[in-house]
Parts: sequence; structure tokens; C-alpha cells
Amino acid sequence: MFGLALAAPPGPMNAVIAEESVVGGFRAGVTAGLGAMIADATFFVLSVLGVVAIVQEATLLQGTMVGIGGVLMLYFAADAVREIDQTFIAFDEGTPSADDSGDRPRTRGFRRAFVLALTNPYQIIFWLTVGVGLLTPGTVDVLAQTPYVGDQLAGLVVVRTGEPILLVGLFAGIAVWIVGFPATLVGAGRRIDRFAPVVAGLSALFLAGFGVFFLYDALSTLGLVG
Repeated sequence: MFGLALAAPPGPMNAVIAEESVVGGFRAGVTAGLGAMIADATFFVLSVLGVVAIVQEATLLQGTMVGIGGVLMLYFAADAVREIDQTFIAFDEGTPSADDSGDRPRTRGFRRAFVLALTNPYQIIFWLTVGVGLLTPGTVDVLAQTPYVGDQLAGLVVVRTGEPILLVGLFAGIAVWIVGFPATLVGAGRRIDRFAPVVAGLSALFLAGFGVFFLYDALSTLGLVG
């Protein structure tokens, strides 16, 4: 439940996974999800080493990372717009998948998701707050730490920290999502005409909206706007 609660809400990472799934196929969607999950694992290791706690005190670094994330989201939004006119490729038996074509490198989705996740403000803030708390015994109100809407979500998901089973469950839940979400989109795409362009368009809107919002947040953090 913990992992799914973190992975399932709409956001820039799921926008990338959705776009990769309907345009590149199931494998492309899962590969993009793996990029995001490995970024989380990287943040976890940095938390163990104490690096995340150092970043928490560096306002300039935080603002810069959020700004980079905003720029990347806008770049990927433009990329999604270019794919709106692509139709979904049905993976019938004997039909090569989009992942095997020369037009889409197999690691494309992984690279996009991994780099974006490392600069995704939501993931950064999570590991600066809840992520560090996972390592010490106690309890943590997971959704209360959600940026901007934490007050409304307080008390919904409270977990006991400092136990290995929590970390196992966290990454297991994420793994279930990054497999199940692309599978659902691919299954729907085989039945709905023009499904891929619609999802690519929605992904572009999500990424562009988050990109603008995070750029403004970065400028506010750095004191460049009121």
C-alpha cells in the first residue's frame, strides 16, 4: 500500500510512463518505470549515506534542482507533442514491437524517466522528509508530506518506520505499479481508436503544466520572484 500510494498519483513520472507505454509499447512503459524506480533507489542510498540531509540545508541547491526538473519537464512535453500524431502499434503475434524498431532506442524511456526523477521536486521533497525518516524507528504520516496538499491528506497513510519490511514493501509496491500501469494502458490501446495520441497529448499537458509550476517554484525558492 505504501509503494502504491507513492507511485500511483498523477504526476510527471506517470505522464512519461503513460506516453512511453502507448507509443512504444509495454516494454517501453516498464523500462521507463524502472528508470523512475532506480532513481528512488539512488535517493534511498543517498539517504543512508547522509547526503540527502545535507541537501536539505542547501536552499540554493534545492532551488537549482527544482529548476532543472522544470526545464526537463518542458522539454519532454515538447517531445510528447511530436508524438501525438502516432497511432498505437498493436502487438499481434509475429508483429515487431515498437521497442524493437530503429526509431525508438530501447533505453530512451529509461533515460528520460531516470533523469527526470532525479530532478523531480516531488521525489526530492519526499526523500528529504519521509525518506530520511524511513531509516529510524517511529511512525511517519506519508501523505502529510505531499507538497502543497499535505494538510488535506494528513492521517490517511501512517506507517511504522525503521523496519526492513517497510522498505521491501515500498519498492515492491512501486514495482507492481510500473508493470500494471503500462499493461493497463497497452490493453486499452488495443481496443480504443487513436488512444495513443490522446495519452501523448495528456502527457504533454501534464508535463508542461508541472514544468511551468516547478520553474516558478524554483524561482521563488531562489528569491528571484515574489
